[in-house]
Amino acid sequence: MSSISRHRRFRDPGSTKYDFLESVLVCCPGCEKIAHVAPGPAPAGVHHPDLFAARRLVCRNCGAAKERSRGGVTLHRDRNAPATDPYFGVRLWLQTETRHGWVWAYNLEHLDLIGRFVQAPLREGIPWHDHGRKMTVVARLPAWMKQAKNRDEVLRAITRIHASLLPS
Repeated sequence: MSSISRHRRFRDPGSTKYDFLESVLVCCPGCEKIAHVAPGPAPAGVHHPDLFAARRLVCRNCGAAKERSRGGVTLHRDRNAPATDPYFGVRLWLQTETRHGWVWAYNLEHLDLIGRFVQAPLREGIPWHDHGRKMTVVARLPAWMKQAKNRDEVLRAITRIHASLLPS
């Protein structure tokens, strides 16, 4: 049984990829264990760093640490390759391959949103007249992930991703 509970209705909250970049779980380039990419030290008086703020990659397993100053962001685009984080270009931890393509997420909140959408038999999008309705995470999921016939496979993939977080 999937660790995700069944919900009857899903309403798109309007979240975009950018809403999930505050904290990104990645594969450590040093030891290949789980690492964390988070905003670096914020300037005085700034409580919420912007998308282009300095970032820090930290691995608690091997102690690896990398810093990245302000700069551009490269969002993942290739649907047939493993996803990478937008700041350091290292492989995301929360991902797995299926026969249709990759299921991936930046963090657990992102993965939860995808899981709630996929498991819901009734899915409500943002009204057509709302600005930016085609830019939400849910609207931009691949077509195969949105198909009911692939629901169980996607939910199994999400369960495998959750299992990768358990200590081995």
